[in-house]
Amino acid sequence: MPQDHAAPLAGIRVLDLTRLLPGPVCTLYLADLGADVVKVEDTGAGDYARDLGNAPGTVSAFFRAVNRNKRSVALDLKRAGGRAALLALARRADVVVESFRPGVTTALGADAATLTAANPRLVHASITGYGQTGPRAAHAGHDINYLGYSGILDQTGVRGGAPALSNLQIADLLGGAASAAIAILAALVGAQRTGRGRSIDVAMADAALAHNIFALHALEQWGRTLPRGEDLLTGGVPAYGVYGTADGRWLAVGALEPKFWQLFCATLGRPDLAPQGLATGDAGAHARREVEAILASRPLAHWVEAFAEVDCCVTPVATLDEALADPQYAARRMVVRDASGARQYAPPFRMDGHEFAIRRDAPVQGQHGVEVLREAGYDESAIAALVAEGSVRLP
Repeated sequence: MPQDHAAPLAGIRVLDLTRLLPGPVCTLYLADLGADVVKVEDTGAGDYARDLGNAPGTVSAFFRAVNRNKRSVALDLKRAGGRAALLALARRADVVVESFRPGVTTALGADAATLTAANPRLVHASITGYGQTGPRAAHAGHDINYLGYSGILDQTGVRGGAPALSNLQIADLLGGAASAAIAILAALVGAQRTGRGRSIDVAMADAALAHNIFALHALEQWGRTLPRGEDLLTGGVPAYGVYGTADGRWLAVGALEPKFWQLFCATLGRPDLAPQGLATGDAGAHARREVEAILASRPLAHWVEAFAEVDCCVTPVATLDEALADPQYAARRMVVRDASGARQYAPPFRMDGHEFAIRRDAPVQGQHGVEVLREAGYDESAIAALVAEGSVRLP
């Protein structure tokens, strides 16, 4: 499908040297907004998300979901020809995004100094666990580690229990994806205004800390954070939490405001509990036990029906299958299908004058190598020479 010239990022070219999740989701945002994202993979395994849990000979649904609307070129940046090709691409690009550990890009010729010397208006974004500076800059890490260092993991879980794990990668997606995309877009605006690009240093651990706002509020306001399971949002009050139902399902109760809690109690037939919505200590524990007993007496479907017309922030805890079939998400067209029929999420934003579409399915490794290199000024013989020497891999 041709480029959508009405898209907000039409005409912006991004070189994406990232792999797996954080960087590819960052560049997915840009691609879905119309940028021409060229995925620069190595000539070996490439982005190993391609094979993540999939059957032999197939591409994983994960890879397809986070690499749609992108093109692919495979370069060996350990060879002079591959580094020269990257430099040629960078001269015609607006953004480079990479996620290597600090220092690796220098050896590969993909560092900010090298690329911006060739293209002063280039925005160069580095996504790492701990950033380019500091005592942990060179350390490996995963989402769980960034959440651990930032104080988030300590706050998450039930009273008296271990820290709770989530399969939503909070630091990876807030930091490596969303925060990086925000910084890139800001730097692009600056580059268009001044003609000078910027080097961006995004640390996923920093992003986790910067979004740990409620705990910081408690620390500043009262001099301490409450133990997990005892603050306002982790089960410390009856009006906010999850409650089990008779069939082993769960109901999410977010009735923090007094008007909502009063409606909730009235629907349960227990208006006497209305004063205890935000109660702590023995009074709060008593109200929670009473609510637990009531909700545990009937299956989830009963409570969904009972609260269907009661606007008090009480909802089912849906499975993903149920969420994908939810009429609200259907109305928002949040679930789309690629050419294989696999479901994917639409981008979580809407804007007038731009209609999201899957213009390209996720690329085969090196699929667009010839056309991308032609655009960078290489002719057929030069491309053939790069392929012959192993600097470029074609499908």
